[in-house]
Amino acid sequence: MASTDGKYNIKAIAKMLDLQPGTLRAWERRYQFIEPIRNQAGHRLYSEEHVLILKWLINKVNHGFTIGQAVDLLKKEQEPTSKRSVSTSEDYTAQLTKELLCALLSFNEDKAQQLLNNAFSLFSFEKVSTEILETTLSKVAALWKEAEITKAHEHFASTFIRVKIGQIYQGLPLNTFLPKVLLVCGPGETNDLELLSLSLFLRRKGFSVLYLGEGIPAEDVELILNETDASIFITSCTHEKNVANTQKLLLTLEEKKRALTIGVVGSAFWQLQDNKWTRYLIEKNFDDVNSWIKKIIIDN
Repeated sequence: MASTDGKYNIKAIAKMLDLQPGTLRAWERRYQFIEPIRNQAGHRLYSEEHVLILKWLINKVNHGFTIGQAVDLLKKEQEPTSKRSVSTSEDYTAQLTKELLCALLSFNEDKAQQLLNNAFSLFSFEKVSTEILETTLSKVAALWKEAEITKAHEHFASTFIRVKIGQIYQGLPLNTFLPKVLLVCGPGETNDLELLSLSLFLRRKGFSVLYLGEGIPAEDVELILNETDASIFITSCTHEKNVANTQKLLLTLEEKKRALTIGVVGSAFWQLQDNKWTRYLIEKNFDDVNSWIKKIIIDN
């Protein structure tokens, strides 16, 4: 449960939230949305619950609300309350991720949307993208891979997340100095969740990303690369039966487009014994992806 014990003095809160102590005192007097605990000396002490409330309000103010409007909205929506099962913001993102996954696997779109609205009201755009959406997507992919959920569950959950990722794409800035990236599932692949997660990761890094997912014929890939002028091509291969055709595609592209940087995600390639294919592998975690990104930026 969120701690209601006084933990932070006003100086610590002001530094934590980048807020002037005088502003905080004025908000408290006028709107009375929180009541700090007083120590024996009469000094204000703020709890973890107070921190969540203040973060929520500041987020609204940063998005154009007046503090009065934000407080009114807080009272109506009752977002951060003492009933929340959260001790820190990190705990709450994990809780939101768990609840979002449960809502999606229960086909409860309204609940899932409400949880995401809560997340965006409390946390930064970056935090929601990485710690909630990407994590949920990875969990769905893992459950599907282990046959713990049906295709219907996977499709509903991943479609919901795809829509949200598409909306996020529209608000992310592009770095025009970075090369363009084309992401297409390997021949015969129907599970694109790992590739989709990577596309969001790259888009947040500023890359111009064209994500086409599954169902693109191998013979069309070269045409798309030419038309888009993409200099990076990433594909996925999660099923052993698709390895041979994926290898064939990569070798063809490497031969015809020597300036093309190629990468592969997916468990099937990690199981290959032939070390010559390791030059294509770019992920087991996003630390590896960051290293790969640094290399291709230098090379390009």
